[in-house]
Amino acid sequence: MRGTPHQPLPVVRVGEILDTETAQRWLVEGLWGASAVGVIGGAPKCAKTWLGLDMALSVATGTACLGKYAVPEPGLVLVYLAEDALPVVRQRVAGMARHRGVDLAGVEVHVITAPTLRLDRGPDRTRLQEAAARLRPRLLVLDPLVRLHGIDENNAGEVAALLAYFRSLQRQLDMAVLLVHHARKNAGGGDAAGQGLRGSSDIHAFGDSNLYLRRAREHLLLSSEHRAAPASAPVHLELVATDATTTHLEVITEPGEGKRRGLEERVLDLLTSGVALPRAKLRACLAVQNERLGEALESLERAGQLRRTAAGWQRLDRLPAEGVPVPQ
Repeated sequence: MRGTPHQPLPVVRVGEILDTETAQRWLVEGLWGASAVGVIGGAPKCAKTWLGLDMALSVATGTACLGKYAVPEPGLVLVYLAEDALPVVRQRVAGMARHRGVDLAGVEVHVITAPTLRLDRGPDRTRLQEAAARLRPRLLVLDPLVRLHGIDENNAGEVAALLAYFRSLQRQLDMAVLLVHHARKNAGGGDAAGQGLRGSSDIHAFGDSNLYLRRAREHLLLSSEHRAAPASAPVHLELVATDATTTHLEVITEPGEGKRRGLEERVLDLLTSGVALPRAKLRACLAVQNERLGEALESLERAGQLRRTAAGWQRLDRLPAEGVPVPQ
């Protein structure tokens, strides 16, 4: 039986490679490459799903991710959340959309409704690939990785085969792929954040763009890394839930700005138009620890920006005109 003739490997001189891409292209500026694959990593209850949905809504609508990071080329987004009921997914996205003034009915975030998706198996791989080929999303969000397979995440060979499937999706369909993944207990932060991901080190090495969330006192610290670009400056995030109908993630400060300074600015923002608020009300609105709020109030009082009244704390630079009562 005659063998199939082999095809020679294609080779080109380096100077003959077309220089069509001279700058990093972004899906979300500073956070995620245009067709990057990677992970959002972090410990449980660190708002990884919230961040994934924030990015999904941003890409689908062209609105800034976290109110800070621009989306140069918006497009359709396909998501699968294995651990959240469909009404919960809708409620979360609806709240973020309402906060941004976006009509949910026109949001091009498409949700896979299958009860399970096993991407270590051929049939489900084919189903996902066909759905993505039909919809042509700019971004595919899969959350969490551990619910998408039955392999041993510590087996490098098995993990490599699964990651190769995600890479093939990205290359064939020119889309970004975002996997939500858990960190090990007591995982480090900073430069070691990627090494703290559960399972094989291939999961960390695989990412073109990776984002990491970890607790920093009452806030979250978001850091990033990219294969082909410098990391963005870390930022502190907070899940703002003072109004249950508009719950959303928000950038509070950059670490270089100082946490206390960021809280003081937020206190002053609340005390507008001569309003006086008691400490308990301020604490409820800002969702901060009582001790930290007290430090901020004392600092602002020493700086001559606040005064304590019978009705509560009041800004000194926005006092009502003489004879005008202070709102209670």
